[in-house]
Amino acid sequence: MEKDIKFFTNGKRIDGRAIDELRNIKIEVGVFKRADGSSYIEWGGNKIYCAVYGPREAYPRFLQKSDRAILKCRYNMASFAVEERKRPGPSRRGVEIGKVTQGALEPALLLENFPKCMVEVNIEVIQADAGTRCAGITAASVALANAGIPMKELVPACAAGKVDDKIVLDLCKEEDNYGQADLPLALLPRRNEFSLLQMDGDLSEEQLEEALDLGRKGCLEVYEIQKEALKKKYVKEDVSNE
Repeated sequence: MEKDIKFFTNGKRIDGRAIDELRNIKIEVGVFKRADGSSYIEWGGNKIYCAVYGPREAYPRFLQKSDRAILKCRYNMASFAVEERKRPGPSRRGVEIGKVTQGALEPALLLENFPKCMVEVNIEVIQADAGTRCAGITAASVALANAGIPMKELVPACAAGKVDDKIVLDLCKEEDNYGQADLPLALLPRRNEFSLLQMDGDLSEEQLEEALDLGRKGCLEVYEIQKEALKKKYVKEDVSNE
């Protein structure tokens, strides 16, 4: 149900952005020494860490697959990440987002290179501000690359939505909570295919097409930020080793 909020002022959204403008995004690579790969992302007010472990032998052994590795994604929101303290520990929402993340990332990974193994992705949200699943997928993809897991491509994610009957990119907290629709997306850029497509709310066929186009544009912008973060990490390391 939409709350009585003024979402647009002089053509600008509630946080001052244009309709097709992303919130500020910052990605750091290799933030944990003890993980095989890791990343940190700030996306608007979201602050999220991701750590990757593996590939290593899958345990317990009944989980093993003889022709490929399994991908295990864990998503957790810290109890202090939101304004009203949430109950600590696993939640239904966390389990669901973990499975969604797994489905979004798997098509980009060459898991067949590591039979009977497991790759673990751990996403920890320490501050939440709308769009944590998209930010988590984006961070996880970078952390997997940092871990050296063979990948066909990076997986950027972004959401589009409907607010005040207008299609907008990358919903902020107020738009997410009180808007009319939310459409989280994850993109496989080289194939131009979505590996995640969810919808909450009401969109007409025309609005859905507009949201998909805008979401694809947002994902491609996120993709460039992912690549720049990885380049910055490894170019810096190469220079320091000279």
